[in-house]
Amino acid sequence: MSLEAWDELRTALHVARSGTVSGAAQHLGVHHATVIRHIDALEDRLGVKLFQRHAKGYTLTEAGRMLTDSAAEAEARFDNLASRLSMLQSGIEGELCVTTLPELSELVLPVLMDLRASHPKLLPCLRVEVRLARLEYGEAHLAIRAGSRPQEPDNVVQPLGSLQTALYASESYVEQHGLPETDADLARHDVLTVEPGQSRAPFDLWMEAHAPRVSLHSNDRATLNAALRAGQGIGFRPVGFGEDGLVQVMPPRPEWTSDLWLVTHVDLHRSPKVQAAAAALKDRFAAVTTQISGDATKT
Repeated sequence: MSLEAWDELRTALHVARSGTVSGAAQHLGVHHATVIRHIDALEDRLGVKLFQRHAKGYTLTEAGRMLTDSAAEAEARFDNLASRLSMLQSGIEGELCVTTLPELSELVLPVLMDLRASHPKLLPCLRVEVRLARLEYGEAHLAIRAGSRPQEPDNVVQPLGSLQTALYASESYVEQHGLPETDADLARHDVLTVEPGQSRAPFDLWMEAHAPRVSLHSNDRATLNAALRAGQGIGFRPVGFGEDGLVQVMPPRPEWTSDLWLVTHVDLHRSPKVQAAAAALKDRFAAVTTQISGDATKT
């Protein structure tokens, strides 16, 4: 429907409500001649009489009642939609979708839960996937990406630090098998990693090239972490993400590290809930970076 047609329909609705041209004109803030022109144009467009004109005003015909009933429903839906759209821009509430890499879910999830605790009307959604969400199509409000800086022209991109990764094993595995002292020693250890060709992460590519003895392949990071904690082998894990019961087999290296980026679409970037989530995520990642730097200084 064109804007002109909607203006005519809305005018008819207010004429029906007030019963007079002057009443509708006053409510709409237009001249009474505009009201008459809209009614005449709408009747010509539809080919039916919507009102009976008389000395005291306008009365709806049967066709007019059918039309204005539908117009009233449309107006109510539009007002409700306008209210919801305004709410999106004015409050930290409603759905908030964040997409991130599988290896970062343990860090992002507590941030979203803390936001939910502070803002009970917020409904967080965490999508863990390697595929890049299309922010321009509304697939997510925020995305955390790794690698080179995203280049999409309609996105706002902010640095989020780096993903530092180290090799870990469980205490039980180390007690039974010891620690590799060199890269070549990995050949005699059980290794947990993704399926060949299934990841572009630098640490996964390194593992594919340097570890011939793989005990478990999986496309799921949670499965690899479970196997790691169960003492099934050695595997990569982000540094600073809760390492109780694990031993760092080899410390982080630059060739295992990826830059991280926080990405939002320009149309949603300034909304309060996106700003709140972005600030919380940046604070959390900055705290992890500080912790890692402190631990590195101690060693």
